[in-house]
Amino acid sequence: MPVNGSTGDATVTAAEKILREDAALAANALGAAADAMEGSTVLVSGGAGFLGAAMVDMLVHLNANRWKRPAKVLVVDNFVTGLPARLQSLASDPNVRILNADISRDVEISEPFNYAIHAAGIASPIIYRAKPLQTADVNVWGLRRMLELARAQADLRGFLFFSTSEIYGDPDPEHIPTREDYRGFVSCTGPRACYDESKRFGETLAVVYHQEFGFPIRCVRPFNVYGAGQRIDDGRIIPDLMKAAAHNEPLVLLSDGRATRSFCYIADATAGFYRAMLVGHPGEAYNIGNEHEVSIREVADLVSRISGTPVTFEKSIDPHYLTDNPQRRCPDLTKSRSHLDYAPFTSLEDGIRRTLAWAREVSR
Repeated sequence: MPVNGSTGDATVTAAEKILREDAALAANALGAAADAMEGSTVLVSGGAGFLGAAMVDMLVHLNANRWKRPAKVLVVDNFVTGLPARLQSLASDPNVRILNADISRDVEISEPFNYAIHAAGIASPIIYRAKPLQTADVNVWGLRRMLELARAQADLRGFLFFSTSEIYGDPDPEHIPTREDYRGFVSCTGPRACYDESKRFGETLAVVYHQEFGFPIRCVRPFNVYGAGQRIDDGRIIPDLMKAAAHNEPLVLLSDGRATRSFCYIADATAGFYRAMLVGHPGEAYNIGNEHEVSIREVADLVSRISGTPVTFEKSIDPHYLTDNPQRRCPDLTKSRSHLDYAPFTSLEDGIRRTLAWAREVSR
């Protein structure tokens, strides 16, 4: 099986090739667990966004390279942050149907489906602070709409809600690495509250639907997922670094760089998300990420070494740029390893090299 899932199309771009390789890596990591979805129909909200599109890519790869009975993929996206071009290569795929609609409104899905993935959302702090009501709407009303659509299905086998590690807020040091049972230290009125608190309430809805209706629902809490396919104008640290490096410009940090994160490459995360939906315990949440904690300055230095561009420091013109910004973020993956057999496999350097190669291609 070719690692890039190629179907022999000589017109595939170098950037698209990297995305296909990532889908293949995720599918290989998921292994036999993926075969539960063979011949099924999967509804993906936010399927043109970074995480949602990666979920779609893996299904397309499995259709082309493993399954005899292809899965049908129903994608719903209103393209507020997702890019239509991200799905352009799927326009002629008979197993993919794309609906331009807002899932938080009265969207009707006439085709029965077996799995539902609610990946729609606005995850960039720069964008969700500019669109706070839309951010809350998709995390609450969008999820509620997906839940009601799923409740009407005669053969619903799995439901996945994309929550976030932001629900932990800025954890006390004794709770880092952070376990799923940590209740969080989050401001309900701060500049990030529209995102953090609506995701927290989304998890409440998920648990209630599991308790009330026996829903096969799981929540995932992604920790700083990055990689090929993420918009380089997203405003988060790695896209910012990729954008600068791709244009051979200085790598600008708007902080002292001492805050830490645990970055997880998209192929690793995609396999973890699917493992949660397919083999996780219903009604529960799972950390998906990488346990390697690194400072923002260390990441910038790594990108600088790979790209040859220097690191510089500036002050943001936004007075709330760092308000409620967690100083440390690192997942405890004990539960995900135990329940899901999840293990990230991409080093930070390898992931950065792949991401930069993709960013340079799309910036040409």
